[in-house]
Amino acid sequence: MSVETEETNEGAGLEALEALKQDAAEEAVKAEPKLDKFGRAYATGKRKNAIARVWIKPGTGKFSINGREDSVYFARPVLRMVINQPFDVTDRKDQFDVYCTVTGGGLSGQAGAVRHGISKALTYFEPGLRPSLKKVGFLTRDSRVVERKKYGKAKARRSFQFSKR
Repeated sequence: MSVETEETNEGAGLEALEALKQDAAEEAVKAEPKLDKFGRAYATGKRKNAIARVWIKPGTGKFSINGREDSVYFARPVLRMVINQPFDVTDRKDQFDVYCTVTGGGLSGQAGAVRHGISKALTYFEPGLRPSLKKVGFLTRDSRVVERKKYGKAKARRSFQFSKR
């Protein structure tokens, strides 16, 4: 086999590979939205010990968290910024109404769970948004949780104070 034929075979292989990539990208774009009978997308978000059940539907940007507005439930501006991040990244600010119920954990963990749930629900509503949300890491569940306390220790790792006398 000569060098020329090897080069043509490699070129054909690369072209076939690029064609496969384009087909895969088209299939990803063609993914169907997952909506319920009311036209809402549902997702579950988790962070630390908090679990958020999130529904989104097209609207005016209203948030309802456990029956309260976001400014009442998440009083700190940092937490409201966290739950709005998926909309900022995807340029969908004030285009969706969010209804969610959150249980467990503290406010920071709950805000992270709501962000995770909103991100997943956005990908179910508009599958084309998945790459932008995945790139910034909003679709990955943050698996860090509090370490349990061990026997013979004051806390998870801290030992009791040692004294020689």
